[in-house]
Amino acid sequence: MGSEILLILLAVLLLFGADKLPETARTIGRIMREVKKATDDIKSEIANSTSDIKNELEDIKTDITHSTNGIHNEIKEVKDDMKHSLKP
Repeated sequence: MGSEILLILLAVLLLFGADKLPETARTIGRIMREVKKATDDIKSEIANSTSDIKNELEDIKTDITHSTNGIHNEIKEVKDDMKHSLKP
């Protein structure tokens, strides 16, 4: 593992020369920062989008729960009314 890295560094030194090596390293570092920033932005956008969808689904769930509870209560009232009307 260490010998491969040493071989790669030697190849880079031969390709670019000692005087261009710091500039090349800075450029690579800048590119890596930009890629990381873009990745973080994409992750943030996805998180925001999914949280919006999650909130909308929670609202729908709440609306359905309220509606079904209302229907349940109405049925119970009708049932109670029918019980009272059928009593002798």
